[in-house]
Amino acid sequence: MKKTINLRYFAAVREAAGVEGETRKATSVAEALEEASSDHGSEFARLVTISSLLHNGVALPKDDVAQPLSEDAQVDVLPPFAGG
Repeated sequence: MKKTINLRYFAAVREAAGVEGETRKATSVAEALEEASSDHGSEFARLVTISSLLHNGVALPKDDVAQPLSEDAQVDVLPPFAGG
Protein backbone atom coordinates (compact mmCIF):
# COMPACT_ATOMS: atom_id res chain seq x y z
CA MET A 1 0.00 0.00 0.00
CA LYS A 2 1.37 3.41 -0.96
CA LYS A 3 1.91 5.90 1.81
CA THR A 4 2.83 9.57 1.92
CA ILE A 5 6.55 10.30 1.99
CA ASN A 6 8.01 13.78 2.38
CA LEU A 7 11.35 14.12 0.65
CA ARG A 8 13.67 17.00 1.60
CA TYR A 9 16.68 17.76 -0.55
CA PHE A 10 19.88 19.52 0.49
CA ALA A 11 22.78 21.25 -1.28
CA ALA A 12 23.58 19.78 -4.73
CA VAL A 13 20.59 17.42 -4.61
CA ARG A 14 18.28 20.40 -4.09
CA GLU A 15 19.94 22.20 -6.99
CA ALA A 16 19.58 19.17 -9.29
CA ALA A 17 15.91 18.72 -8.34
CA GLY A 18 15.08 22.39 -8.65
CA VAL A 19 12.94 22.16 -5.50
CA GLU A 20 13.61 22.05 -1.75
CA GLY A 21 11.47 18.98 -1.36
CA GLU A 22 8.31 17.22 -2.43
CA THR A 23 5.64 14.84 -1.25
CA ARG A 24 5.14 11.52 -3.01
CA LYS A 25 3.07 8.39 -2.58
CA ALA A 26 5.21 5.25 -2.47
CA THR A 27 5.56 1.87 -0.77
CA SER A 28 9.24 2.41 0.07
CA VAL A 29 11.99 5.01 0.10
CA ALA A 30 13.52 3.24 -2.90
CA GLU A 31 10.31 3.62 -4.91
CA ALA A 32 9.96 7.30 -4.01
CA LEU A 33 13.57 8.05 -4.96
CA GLU A 34 13.27 6.08 -8.22
CA GLU A 35 10.22 8.12 -9.21
CA ALA A 36 11.94 11.36 -8.21
CA SER A 37 15.03 10.37 -10.20
CA SER A 38 12.87 9.70 -13.24
CA ASP A 39 11.30 13.15 -12.89
CA HIS A 40 14.45 15.14 -12.06
CA GLY A 41 17.02 13.61 -14.42
CA SER A 42 20.35 11.85 -14.47
CA GLU A 43 22.37 14.28 -12.30
CA PHE A 44 19.75 14.05 -9.56
CA ALA A 45 19.77 10.24 -9.84
CA ARG A 46 23.58 10.17 -9.64
CA LEU A 47 23.61 12.36 -6.55
CA VAL A 48 20.97 10.25 -4.82
CA THR A 49 23.15 7.15 -5.20
CA ILE A 50 26.02 8.80 -3.27
CA SER A 51 23.88 10.64 -0.71
CA SER A 52 23.18 9.80 2.89
CA LEU A 53 19.54 9.30 3.84
CA LEU A 54 17.77 10.12 7.09
CA HIS A 55 14.38 8.52 7.76
CA ASN A 56 12.48 10.50 10.37
CA GLY A 57 15.80 11.89 11.59
CA VAL A 58 17.62 8.54 11.83
CA ALA A 59 20.31 7.35 9.41
CA LEU A 60 18.81 4.95 6.86
CA PRO A 61 21.22 2.25 5.65
CA LYS A 62 21.11 1.70 1.86
CA ASP A 63 20.09 -1.92 2.55
CA ASP A 64 16.86 -0.71 4.20
CA VAL A 65 15.51 1.57 1.44
CA ALA A 66 13.18 -1.16 0.14
CA GLN A 67 11.45 -1.63 3.51
CA PRO A 68 7.77 -0.57 3.73
CA LEU A 69 7.12 2.97 4.90
CA SER A 70 5.12 4.26 7.81
CA GLU A 71 2.55 6.96 6.99
CA ASP A 72 3.94 10.50 6.71
CA ALA A 73 7.57 9.40 6.64
CA GLN A 74 10.16 12.12 6.17
CA VAL A 75 13.35 11.38 4.26
CA ASP A 76 16.23 13.83 4.04
CA VAL A 77 18.63 13.36 1.11
CA LEU A 78 22.08 14.69 2.03
CA PRO A 79 24.85 14.65 -0.57
CA PRO A 80 28.46 14.36 0.55
CA PHE A 81 29.70 17.65 1.99
CA ALA A 82 33.25 18.96 1.78
CA GLY A 83 34.90 21.42 4.09
CA GLY A 84 36.25 21.69 7.51
